[in-house]
Amino acid sequence: MIIENKDKLFKSLIKQTDTILTSKKDRETKLKAICKLLRENVSHYNFVGFYLVDNKHNELLLGPFEGHPTEHVRIAFGVGICGKAAKQKKRFVIQDVTKETNYLSCSEKVRAEIVFPIFYNNEIVGELDIDSHCFSPFTKEDESFLERICKKTSKLLNRY
Repeated sequence: MIIENKDKLFKSLIKQTDTILTSKKDRETKLKAICKLLRENVSHYNFVGFYLVDNKHNELLLGPFEGHPTEHVRIAFGVGICGKAAKQKKRFVIQDVTKETNYLSCSEKVRAEIVFPIFYNNEIVGELDIDSHCFSPFTKEDESFLERICKKTSKLLNRY
């Protein structure tokens, strides 16, 4: 029953994301609205943010986000989970951040993190980073849902 409800929720959030993306608002406003939508509707998404790729410096730059502010506004490729995901160009699902040696803590409340690189024309253009205050909150349904969100936002991030 819970998965069924989660499935309904994720389908609804995909539709709402499509509405945001087709609105006449600017990129920053759209990305911020998506962050807010996810954070307010998925109880274990306590921080939702986009990082944008700065290829010139091999860094990620913090873009729009919802949640506690973070000091990590620039992250070098390879550093932390986000930097590792950018360097390796693959997603990471960390169900317990205390077991990670290469973890950059944004808040002492964070227990888990999921990071998705976002690609446009086979090039990494950004990432979606989600922190949770719960241990082991991310399911395969979360992964499939967030992968769809990333595909939908890829064109938007390419323009940064």
